[in-house]
Amino acid sequence: MILKEQLQKIANVKSIPCVTISLNTHRTHPDNLTDAVSLKNLLKEAEDRLTAEFDKKTIAPLLEKIQTISAKIDLNYSLDSLHIFLSNDTEEIIKSAWQTSHEGVHIAERFAVRSLIKSNNRSTNYLLMLLSQSGVGIYEAVNDSIITEITNDDFPFAENTLQVENADQGSNARKVDNMVREYLNHVDKAFVKVHHETGLPCIVIATEDNYSKLQQVADIPAAYIGHAAINYNHVAPHEIVKQSWKIIESLQQQERTQAISQMKEAVGTGKVLTDLQEIYQAALDGRGELLIVHNDFAQPVVMLDERTFDLVEDTNHENALDDIVSNIAWEVLSKKGRVVFTTQEDLADLGEIVLQVRY
Repeated sequence: MILKEQLQKIANVKSIPCVTISLNTHRTHPDNLTDAVSLKNLLKEAEDRLTAEFDKKTIAPLLEKIQTISAKIDLNYSLDSLHIFLSNDTEEIIKSAWQTSHEGVHIAERFAVRSLIKSNNRSTNYLLMLLSQSGVGIYEAVNDSIITEITNDDFPFAENTLQVENADQGSNARKVDNMVREYLNHVDKAFVKVHHETGLPCIVIATEDNYSKLQQVADIPAAYIGHAAINYNHVAPHEIVKQSWKIIESLQQQERTQAISQMKEAVGTGKVLTDLQEIYQAALDGRGELLIVHNDFAQPVVMLDERTFDLVEDTNHENALDDIVSNIAWEVLSKKGRVVFTTQEDLADLGEIVLQVRY
């Protein structure tokens, strides 16, 4: 949710100029020693381009930010990419768990947000339930990281204290089975409260038998989107989230595959655009239903007016907008469309950028 809010804030900024600096970074030493040099070089490039294109007095606050921003970034605690957004009135630093395929300095009247859109699309917020012999815990997670443990009147949920009435009944497998189902029914009702409050789906770490029973008694079975087998020797939060992340990655891959299939099915309806100019104009008009872009595709342009542009080869071309794809992606996303960045080969049949329109 934090990344989505940052994206909305940054994408809505319009200022001349807006400077976006993106670079891939390293999580560990000694690889991260090169990050400081890369950042220094990009900041110098940004400063040189700005002073060549703009009056220094006009951009004085921006130049000051460029000269001081590195002191505010701790490169000893990096993720896989770093994104800096600077204008006279804006200063944002975002570390992402995804590499960017568009390293460099981008200068325009809006920030280049495609890397944030990609990160947002590939960041799944979900609940993680640990259903063990000692009780039930539930956590909020994003991808492979635990955000917080959910604690309320129900969770952590105590171990199953439901007992059969006597020893003879204890030998009755059906009676024991019913007791387990009753316990899991209580767990499910407690989970449903959290699900309604957060709107988040859930991955369950449990035995196959317990997960099956949980599905059978669930009020909203579809709220449970996956299951991994419990290993009682590895039930620490940082261990079980590794299991859930594998499931989330697989689901994300399925979503991208389904998006490409949806696009291919729409080709025959006359609602698929492949011309970049037409895609841009449809996105501006709020017609974009689904945009699919190859990760590596970018296109610099020179804007002729608010709706048309000429393609150029070099981002250093006079008055060039570094990447029109960033603008298109935000127009689609901000108008309730879907945006998918992918490297899947199935996209080759459609082109490097393709838009399904609503009408």
